[in-house]
Amino acid sequence: MDPMFQILSVFCAGVFFGIAVYMSLVQHPAMISTGIDFAGRFFGPMYLKAAPIQVLLAFLGSFAGLFQWLLGSGIWWLFGAILLVSVIPYTLIMIKPINDKLLAGELETEQTEQLLNRWARLHWLRSIASGIAFMLFLLASYL
Repeated sequence: MDPMFQILSVFCAGVFFGIAVYMSLVQHPAMISTGIDFAGRFFGPMYLKAAPIQVLLAFLGSFAGLFQWLLGSGIWWLFGAILLVSVIPYTLIMIKPINDKLLAGELETEQTEQLLNRWARLHWLRSIASGIAFMLFLLASYL
């Protein structure tokens, strides 16, 4: 077991999970409560700030978890790494088309509202997956 990779995987998964839950529980509902027109305008800057951080956290955390498993630290590291990295293709396949439409702008208010609500439902799955990955890494740290 390499403590550096153990700490990195737990940290990255935990921060990713924290960001994802914050966005799902706080930021998105608050954004919607200010009005759909504002929410649609706010989405672009929010996304452009959050996406690079989340990609980096998912890659680093997954790599570190995979490395822990390769060092013989147990199968839970592999499961956590797979789950954490799975948020990337999930985002590209399921959420990115919505992001692209919202970023393009020029939508009617009703379309923007539908897309933001769909985005929120899909984003919850990222929150859950990253939370489970975080828990798996924590569990693996103590086994």
